[in-house]
Amino acid sequence: MSRSVLVTGATGFVGAAVMARLAQLPDVHPIAAVRQPERWAGPGRAVAYDLLAEGLPDLAGIDAVIHCAARVHVMADTDNDPLQAYRAANAEATARLAAHAVQCGVRRFVFISSIKVNGETTFGRGPFTPDDVPAPQDPYSQSKLEAEQALLSLAGRGELEVAIIRPPLVYGPGVKANFRAMMKALNRGWPLPFGALHNRRNMIAVQNLADLTVHCTDAPAATGIFLARDAEQPTTTQLMAALAEALGRKPRLLPIPAAWLRLAGTALGKRAVISRLCDPLEVDLQHTTTRLGWVPPLPQSEGLRLAAKAYQKELK
Repeated sequence: MSRSVLVTGATGFVGAAVMARLAQLPDVHPIAAVRQPERWAGPGRAVAYDLLAEGLPDLAGIDAVIHCAARVHVMADTDNDPLQAYRAANAEATARLAAHAVQCGVRRFVFISSIKVNGETTFGRGPFTPDDVPAPQDPYSQSKLEAEQALLSLAGRGELEVAIIRPPLVYGPGVKANFRAMMKALNRGWPLPFGALHNRRNMIAVQNLADLTVHCTDAPAATGIFLARDAEQPTTTQLMAALAEALGRKPRLLPIPAAWLRLAGTALGKRAVISRLCDPLEVDLQHTTTRLGWVPPLPQSEGLRLAAKAYQKELK
């Protein structure tokens, strides 16, 4: 029996990967909800949807909605009221779309949230779990938590089946921000002071996140909160060495102790940046794998290779 699945943010980094995964399934009709449907060149058809506009997408006949569209996290937000800006895009817009989905008879709503809802680091504790008390520490993660709460309220009333996915850093072809900056430095052979970092920073390949997201559109047990990551959990130093190898470069990682890096970061006003490199962020995957019967299909080495290959192709 065929299913129709609508994806918001289908032109984005995660949304495009989700659309590609849906297109691989013979029994699924993927539908992209985008600002300019007339310019859509991806798989399936497209309908109009703007995250901050009044209008809502046509959900007639839709079995599941995958909500990827969001105001993404940025390191230095210049908005006069960052919390309200994030809240409008990520919490209020999500609640409005979910209520519309209920009215249109949509059965399942899959929401891409963030591990930042759990907190910023697992320093001094075990891995994050779905049962943790939320501890958002910035406007972005607070807005994601508020979106989750609105969705769980609908689910609690039996109006909608809701699956919430909290991924850590997502990498893959076309990745931006810090991961791309790291690839740039390693690709150029720059010496980096990260050769003695034993903390684990869990990540997930965009292909693995897309696979889990699509799995959640019809798996009977896929309701509630699910954490996500790759199967592998390298240390920061091991990750950088593996990424350098994927780029075909020899890593030049200087064994500077983490304590020294923290001192330097504080002195230079870059404490938060250094903390993200030195602090652990570990995710417990057991609940997700046990309840859903899902395991990350793509090895991290292959995910890194695909990201590196795409990056180097962009440079040509």
